[in-house]
Amino acid sequence: MDTHKGRLEQILDCRLLWQLALFISIIAVLYLATTSQPYPMPSSPNDKINHLIAFTELTILARLGWPRLSGLWLAPPLLLFGFTIEMIQFQLPYREFSLADLVADAAGVAVGLLPWPGVKRGNASP
Repeated sequence: MDTHKGRLEQILDCRLLWQLALFISIIAVLYLATTSQPYPMPSSPNDKINHLIAFTELTILARLGWPRLSGLWLAPPLLLFGFTIEMIQFQLPYREFSLADLVADAAGVAVGLLPWPGVKRGNASP
């Protein structure tokens, strides 16, 4: 059992892996948020749930990638990303700006900042 725990800790401590996963996820979220095509994967019929899940994932990946940063350093760039998506969507004829989406993004960030097993609590500044 201890070997499994040690391996899990090694994976959780692999910051470069989580940083790469975050970068890939940001690209995927940006694509899904701006495409005119139907989503190529299963998604919730409620768009706000999709926002909540996406920003929870982005926040957890950011926390794993930069475990020493507190939520005060992680939340603003993630929320800015959500706002940027909405501004891009505002410019697209097949999308629209939505404050409700921003609220769902913020809720996802808040959920991602909750204590999660394996995610170390940020205790140092950058």
